Amino acid sequence: MERYRASDGQVLHVKVVGQGSAIVFLHAWAANHRDWLSVANALAGEYRCYCWDARGHGGHSVTVNGSCDVGRMAEDLKDLMQHFGLVKPMLLGHSMGALTLWEYIRRYGCDHIGKLCFVDQSPKLVTNPDWRYGIYSDFDQNRSRELITRMEQDFGEAVVRLVAEGNNSRAREGYANNSPGFQRIRAYIGTLDPAPLISIWKSLCTADYRDVLPTITVPTLLIHGDESHFYSLELARYVRDHIPNAELRVYQGSDHSPQLWQRERFLADLRRLAMC
Repeated sequence: MERYRASDGQVLHVKVVGQGSAIVFLHAWAANHRDWLSVANALAGEYRCYCWDARGHGGHSVTVNGSCDVGRMAEDLKDLMQHFGLVKPMLLGHSMGALTLWEYIRRYGCDHIGKLCFVDQSPKLVTNPDWRYGIYSDFDQNRSRELITRMEQDFGEAVVRLVAEGNNSRAREGYANNSPGFQRIRAYIGTLDPAPLISIWKSLCTADYRDVLPTITVPTLLIHGDESHFYSLELARYVRDHIPNAELRVYQGSDHSPQLWQRERFLADLRRLAMC
């Protein structure tokens, strides 16, 4: 993996594959660059793909003092683009990656962005009487605080339950049966350092990017799974309706990671976006 130094001195890691116009892939919370490798490798003959390990992710320690939150990750993205000299790249964000992109756009606008793709994410995680399109369509401040408390007590089980207690019936059944898939999730989460991930999660739960959506001025593709663990189709339509000229693709039978469930369709949709 290649490395670059962020503006606060933290060394960050990026897997770079392929040649051509640049695409930057931002992964979900508690994930890493490997989530995007099957997509990036398939595009490597046409595009130069940058798949980062976000700060606090990928098994890389945070070695500098300071914040570990979505705002700092937006600065890390800016630093990545400057370090590699990227000119109007396509930026793709899944879950936390989408929130990072919205934070970047709030700070810097779209002048240095070519195109955008957001995968299965709400601009506001926590729900209230006036906002029902967050996590589970029912995740108020009390539930948010309870989850953070559980993370601080037993991080692995809290994250597994976050996945299992949502809107996806396969996940609920898999958790109840302790399926091999959930055993793998538990084993993976057990390798992670909870402290930076909890810090980042807290920042995600206080964020609200609804006001950012109408400011987006570049071609934008939205990908959502109709069996997402976390977000409703009403949320997907809300995001589409509030980003000018955004296109929404709903992948049937797919969960919070539709780009993995229907990789070939996702690749075709990305190629169409790139040609816009």
